[in-house]
Amino acid sequence: MPSRALHGVNLTGWLTLEPWVTPSLFADSGALDEDALIASIGSRRYHELVRAHRASFLGQDDFTRIAGRGFNAVRLAVPWYVFGAVGPHTGPYLGCLDYVDQAFDWAEEIDLKIVLVLAITPGAPAPDVPLVRNHDDFQHYRDDMLVVVGALAKRYAYRMAFAGIEPADDVIAQVRRGLSLTDGVPLHVMRNYYRDAYETIRANAPDATIILPDAGQPGAWRHFMAPRRYHDVWLDCHLYHYLDRAGGSGPTGIRRLSDASRRSLALARKSGLPVMVGKWSASLPFSDSSTTPEGRIALERVFVSEQIGAFEDCPAWFFNTWKTEGRLTSWDARAALSSFERAMLS
Repeated sequence: MPSRALHGVNLTGWLTLEPWVTPSLFADSGALDEDALIASIGSRRYHELVRAHRASFLGQDDFTRIAGRGFNAVRLAVPWYVFGAVGPHTGPYLGCLDYVDQAFDWAEEIDLKIVLVLAITPGAPAPDVPLVRNHDDFQHYRDDMLVVVGALAKRYAYRMAFAGIEPADDVIAQVRRGLSLTDGVPLHVMRNYYRDAYETIRANAPDATIILPDAGQPGAWRHFMAPRRYHDVWLDCHLYHYLDRAGGSGPTGIRRLSDASRRSLALARKSGLPVMVGKWSASLPFSDSSTTPEGRIALERVFVSEQIGAFEDCPAWFFNTWKTEGRLTSWDARAALSSFERAMLS
């Protein structure tokens, strides 16, 4: 575990494409995700687009600015096809291992830490266009993901910047609603995957911190991975509130949202594991018509302060995200956190 808490930003939309981060990459294709983009523009054009994007969207200057703002860590999502042609069944996707290597070089020059995240979402619907064999169901490709996680752990285990690794990013859990079950992956499937990922990572990186997404079910992990057998394991909560019901659009509503964060963290801590916040934003569930633009900015600032206070006892938190093409005020750390003093962030 790091000697001091990690306070940082996600690097969303850099090594994997996210339409909300860089809408211009998708604008002419009609696609809403990377799979549909490939199907729309073809593999060759996709490779050209991705190469240009990765080279220009984020670089060493961004790492310097991140550290200059008072952050001491980044959470870097890497695609499951990070190893390219030498990885498992990568299909038309373009690997990016050289950029991950560069990220570690840049981070170590300025003493930033990196949490690596395998950018998969177990339980998500299969893409309409099947570009890779056996990617229609998580249980079909889980073993390939263990290979990738193990290889990443081995490659970066002894890098100074390496702070931990997550074997998934988001998880859509299957839950019971009355007499029916929602779509998603059953939690027992995720528990088995996490145990296997732990063994794989530990075999390749004996001292790594292993971080497990809570699948949006913070209270479902009691007695899981007890410290007497498993060591250096954290649970990761993603605490967004932009779809919540706040019961008001002013300070009272903001306090209720922050209280919801505290309740989620308290439930997660009943697992007995340290709990970090892997993703959060300044986005509020209030309509824009309920406040003036200036008033909304003021409310978002209060909300950010309340959230940071709620995360005080967490070993790490990461705002989502560092950079967006449109500089989205609630999601882009350069805008959302620009008025905060370094001391509050570090």
